[in-house]
Amino acid sequence: MSGAQGAEEADPFHERLKAFEGRPAATGGRAKDAVNEPMIRHWCEAMGDANPAYTGPDAIAPPTMLQAWTMGGLSGHTDRSSAHDELFALLDAAGCTSVVATDCEQEYLRPLRPGDTVTFDAVIESVSARKTTKLGSGHFVTTRMNVHANGRLAGTHRFRILKYAPAAKPAPAAAPSPAAAPVDRKPAARRPRPVINRDNRGFWDGVARHRLLIQRCTGCAALRFPWLPGCNACAGTEWDTVEASGAGTVFSYVVMHHPPFPAFAPPYAVALVELAEGVRMVSNITGVPHDKVRIGMPVQLEFLRVDEELELPVFRGGEG
Repeated sequence: MSGAQGAEEADPFHERLKAFEGRPAATGGRAKDAVNEPMIRHWCEAMGDANPAYTGPDAIAPPTMLQAWTMGGLSGHTDRSSAHDELFALLDAAGCTSVVATDCEQEYLRPLRPGDTVTFDAVIESVSARKTTKLGSGHFVTTRMNVHANGRLAGTHRFRILKYAPAAKPAPAAAPSPAAAPVDRKPAARRPRPVINRDNRGFWDGVARHRLLIQRCTGCAALRFPWLPGCNACAGTEWDTVEASGAGTVFSYVVMHHPPFPAFAPPYAVALVELAEGVRMVSNITGVPHDKVRIGMPVQLEFLRVDEELELPVFRGGEG
């Protein structure tokens, strides 16, 4: 046994946390709505997913909606057990007052169909030893939910969060004296490079020529973005391209404040832009302050040189 492992096992607080493993977080939970066509339609519109399997008399729900049917909304669920609240109260008392979602895993066992009644049971699956991250130190808590449709297991959803004590912010550096000797400065951070592969190389070749290219299926003429090896409308594999006019509107957006990333200066707006051709793409909004970006705002394509090697398609908005 290593010294680190021995110290971890000897941590009495972690032992108290581990006692919650296996305890139910929710028992006999029931979805507030049956699986239904309007929610499926809204989901598909938001995701831009036109798969015909999600419409018509034999429609199924998109598998990735698994968690959506079990969410409690603002009013929450009344069937949550006390174990969940007790665990979080214990972590809060230990200074782990902040929380951030880290990842989720889903397993799909059978499709959900409109009219299905969804029920669920959840269990606290694991609580990690104390971990140190850039956000602070705390414990990862994993909850496993079994989702049933009409009494039959339809899928499993694991959700992991970090309950942590925020790291102390470093004290601001003192301003250098005018007489101080010059110091070496680190080079400015560069934006992450896009991952270019055989499926999207044509798009980036177009960007290099200041052209925004959209894939078009030669079988059914459906446009698609981002670039994919096959058509999500008819599954055809043959395609050509059309050049976007560059006109668009802001379909949705977020303003990034935290966490900060090298080469990005928050706050800044990231938008889902609906192009005049009907497809949507994620990009930055330029030309207007972040707090002036609005849904429905007209935008126009431009190409932004961010360093000596990288140029990106972005959209300029107008405040009018």
